[in-house]
Amino acid sequence: MNMYFIAIVLPQELNEKVLHWKKYMHEKYHCKVGLKSPAHITIIPPFWLEENMEEELLNDVEVLAKEMAPFQIGTNNFSAFKPRTIYIAVTQNPELKKLKHKADQYFSDKEQYGLKIETRQFNPHITIATRDLFKKDFYESWPFFETKEFKEEWNARSLSVLRHNKRNWDVIYAAPFGNSIEPKTL
Repeated sequence: MNMYFIAIVLPQELNEKVLHWKKYMHEKYHCKVGLKSPAHITIIPPFWLEENMEEELLNDVEVLAKEMAPFQIGTNNFSAFKPRTIYIAVTQNPELKKLKHKADQYFSDKEQYGLKIETRQFNPHITIATRDLFKKDFYESWPFFETKEFKEEWNARSLSVLRHNKRNWDVIYAAPFGNSIEPKTL
């Protein structure tokens, strides 16, 4: 079995900017978890799947992605799930909410994946540091991040599948959004 998740992966130039902050947290507080995946916004959180079902998963993600048009995403500085996670806040976005809703509906109807749809409100974000951020380090680092700016915009053009390789997460597939050539703006 392999572990997978479905996400919008940021463009490489923005991934580099996010990576700067992940590395900062690693150097100062020894946080490694954030470094194990490219910068992304999770749509379907990690789940286990038999390897022989991977192709079916990729096909289903492609079908779902074709139902969406490209759209613009923006960030609005840093935020936190106190006291254990620091992240970059994603601006509220009806297209992103629509994608999350469609993905939840689409995959909840597919019993072969055994996914449990989250009941918590969707709070799109880009994680900087999480599970290995100790409370004392959170309280030391949060005042620093609370004052930093991180405002970026980009066009989301695909939905990606990431697979865990026993150490890190690899993007194994990016299904392009399909309903229009021009991205929708906020």
